[in-house]
Amino acid sequence: MKKRDIISASIVIFIVWEVVSLIARVSILPPPTEVVAVFFERFPHELGWHFLVSTWRVVASIALAIVTAVPLGMAMGQMPQLDRVFAPFVYVFYPIPKIVFLPIFLLILGIGDVSKIAIISLILFFQILVVVRDEARALRPELILSVRSLGAGRRALFRYVYLPACLPAALTALRVSIGTAVAVLFFAESFATTSGLGYYIIVETWGRLDYPGLYAGVLAMSLLGLMLYAVTDGLERRLCPWMKLRR
Repeated sequence: MKKRDIISASIVIFIVWEVVSLIARVSILPPPTEVVAVFFERFPHELGWHFLVSTWRVVASIALAIVTAVPLGMAMGQMPQLDRVFAPFVYVFYPIPKIVFLPIFLLILGIGDVSKIAIISLILFFQILVVVRDEARALRPELILSVRSLGAGRRALFRYVYLPACLPAALTALRVSIGTAVAVLFFAESFATTSGLGYYIIVETWGRLDYPGLYAGVLAMSLLGLMLYAVTDGLERRLCPWMKLRR
């Protein structure tokens, strides 16, 4: 996606928002000019702190999900015996909405960062695992045999065949999961915590009927999701340059 297209879409959204706000003239829908002013006024202080806390939580969750799901997914795709052992557990847990485990995580791990990172990582783990496993399983046998004929062992196959083949799928799964991760982050931060954008939106603004501040928090969380999406696109361009040629 080109930057000018993103900027153009953002401008259109802000224009429509401004027009609707001027027509409605209600306090619950402040104009974007007022919201942006509040955003820049508060970001260097409390809003910026909540943004950093949320960023740390979601980035740590994504990193933990990747380092656990990608190797296991590649191994399950390469080793049918291992897949037969873990596939039933994946089949059982994957359809379950993992957010229902949040109260249990809070009870066991406490109300700090660990419980929030754990629940987001659990959700992303299964989404990435299934995609990577299926991609590794779909590799053509003749490709693997040709590399093995050159003397490559299992470690070389992982590094030079399975990892390059599965990396685009893993990044695609991550890109799809970013919205889910930010949504779960908002829900997890809306109670049993004193920091994060979810806390800021629900407690510090919505609870006090501070509507411009509420929209500023929504804008900050939207920017967080957009930033993560842009980083994922950048990683794909850097780590998978052949995808651009294929497109």
